[in-house]
Amino acid sequence: MLLCIVFFAGSFNVQAADAPAAAAPASSSTPSAEPADPSTPAEPDKPEILVQGGLLGAISSSIDDVQSKLDIDEHLFDSWRLRADRAADELDKLVNKPSSRSKWSVAGDFLMLSAVWMGAFALLYMLGKLIVGRLNRHRYLLKRERVRGVLGYLIPFTIPAVICLPLTLYVSHFLPLSAGRALALCLAYSTSSGIFSTSIILCVIVLFNSGHKRAAVALIRRLSPRPLFVVGFLAALSDALTSPQIARQIGSNVTTSVAVFTGLFASAVFCMLVLRVRRPVAHLIRNRPLASRISRPALQETLKIFSSLWHWPILLMILVSAVNLIGAGEDSQKALRCALLTTVLLISTVFLSTLFQHMFKPNEARVEHAYKQRLLSLVHALMRIGLAVGFIELLGRIWGFSLFEFAQRNALGKVISDSLSSIGLIFLVTWLLWVVMDTAIQEALKPPINSRSGRQPSTRVKTILPLLRNAIKIVLVVICAITTMANLGINVAPLLAGAGVVGLAIGFGSQQLVQDVITGLFIIIEDTISIGDWVVLDSGHAGTVESLTIRTLRLRDGKGFVHSVPFGQIKAVTNQSRQFAYAFFSFQFTYDSDVDSATSLIREAGQAISDDLLLKGKLQGPLEVFGLDRMDMNGIVITAQFRTSSGGQYAVSRAFNDRLKRLVDKSSDVRFAQTYPQLVMSPHNGNTPPVEEGAEQQPLTGKATLINKDGSETPV
Repeated sequence: MLLCIVFFAGSFNVQAADAPAAAAPASSSTPSAEPADPSTPAEPDKPEILVQGGLLGAISSSIDDVQSKLDIDEHLFDSWRLRADRAADELDKLVNKPSSRSKWSVAGDFLMLSAVWMGAFALLYMLGKLIVGRLNRHRYLLKRERVRGVLGYLIPFTIPAVICLPLTLYVSHFLPLSAGRALALCLAYSTSSGIFSTSIILCVIVLFNSGHKRAAVALIRRLSPRPLFVVGFLAALSDALTSPQIARQIGSNVTTSVAVFTGLFASAVFCMLVLRVRRPVAHLIRNRPLASRISRPALQETLKIFSSLWHWPILLMILVSAVNLIGAGEDSQKALRCALLTTVLLISTVFLSTLFQHMFKPNEARVEHAYKQRLLSLVHALMRIGLAVGFIELLGRIWGFSLFEFAQRNALGKVISDSLSSIGLIFLVTWLLWVVMDTAIQEALKPPINSRSGRQPSTRVKTILPLLRNAIKIVLVVICAITTMANLGINVAPLLAGAGVVGLAIGFGSQQLVQDVITGLFIIIEDTISIGDWVVLDSGHAGTVESLTIRTLRLRDGKGFVHSVPFGQIKAVTNQSRQFAYAFFSFQFTYDSDVDSATSLIREAGQAISDDLLLKGKLQGPLEVFGLDRMDMNGIVITAQFRTSSGGQYAVSRAFNDRLKRLVDKSSDVRFAQTYPQLVMSPHNGNTPPVEEGAEQQPLTGKATLINKDGSETPV
């Protein structure tokens, strides 16, 4: 809207530039013009002032130029001041005008005609209410609510208003011409018109009183009667005061001034009424039966959009009428024609926008290619932008100015149009690049519909592509911002130089930050760590990788705690989640256990693991039994292993240990080796001293030790 105002203001520059060119031949053709002296050197033409500073400079030049040429037109204020003075003189003459009739007789004419209208209307209103009450009790109307509502407005209000006005006019013929008679006829005409227009509109509204529209109809019937009557009354009063018969009796300036103020007040009341009932009326427009909404969805979408915009054309018409009234009726037909064309243009634009929306709406029943969908959405956006530009151009031509002519015929317009074209092209190219790259990244990250349709994206892809997407977004935004500022007339050279100096200072002052970023970049590129891996760092942290930023690694350990570790602190990484793992088993049996039986039990437990539906998906091969690995003081050791998927070794190990324990418990010739310490009393000298007869036995002196099976001694 700001650009439209600038273009509109610039169109005055075009007209101002054409005026001197047209005036030059006229001045040269006048007889009083002095002949040019051939000896005097001709002044060179002034060069055209070039607009510098891009779009902002052009707008600034346009504003300065318009501000220097724009002055306040006081003609309208002068005309209203003159009209007010003349109206005051006419009122003074009307009050002090000598007449053969007294003022009381004139007032009596007004009161008598008013009493005739009110009496006739009251009588007809009561009769109409009586008739409506009797009709509503009829069996035919009991089930027809809308017919009863229409009759409730037509008989008590519409018919009396139509009858009372001719009756009042007939009675006025028996009275002499006077100001009281004229005012009474004006009030009778205005009141009848207000009642008639209000009742007709309410009858139309009552026709929608069915089904789900009852609430909206009830709200409109509650809010609109009084404002509608006021609008109809004031509009009719304004029309009646401008008639020649009334103007002759009271005064043309008085009636015109009163008519303008009553029209403005009616416009204000009507505007408030439209704003108050815009939602109920929108409900009446867009709400249709379910079958109609399903069978004709395009019409439903169109009505939905129109329901949200229906009040704008009406408000525009009210504004035009108010401006026309303030302008004292000058060029009223032209203003009204422009307002009507603007309303038609607005409605046509809304329908075209709805048509484009349905044309480019994605079909849910048909799966289309991702690039096609994104490009169609881009084309839809460009068409909507073109529709908006066309709407603004046509709107300008309706009201007397053109953006394209301004851009072609004026140097300022050329600068503005070139700058806008460059900025639009920059946005279009940036948008197109982003659509292509973002779609490619999303397609690479999107999992296949089923397991057979394609390969799942790797964890490396899931880690690198989001970072690449953010980097592309930042680069495109920065480039687009810099080029846009250059086209706006902003000098970006100091900005780029300052950004380079700031970046260099940050690089020197944040060496650890740079180290973290570079180390993390190589860790991600080399695919050392990916999201979802279980890693053990040399710093002692271990857990599942939850996210990778440009500087830190975020781990969640087995207790649920989150650890953020900068990449620069990582020297060695143990990744336990790559390709496969081994579930290694080492079992120790006693020396008297049968080796073949023990091996058979291990194979049986391994077969049970392979047959398990929940565990066989974690296996990548059969059980490998390595046989008798070693012998020691406690027994014999037999080893075996399963090759499992990454992270599945823990579940396989627990399940294998459980099954082997149950099998060994049931076997009689296979036992797990156990180590039990034995308590042995060792004398000090190795010999027991003799005990004399009758002497008291002395306690033995020595030490108590624990003799283990491996021969070691542990003192007690």
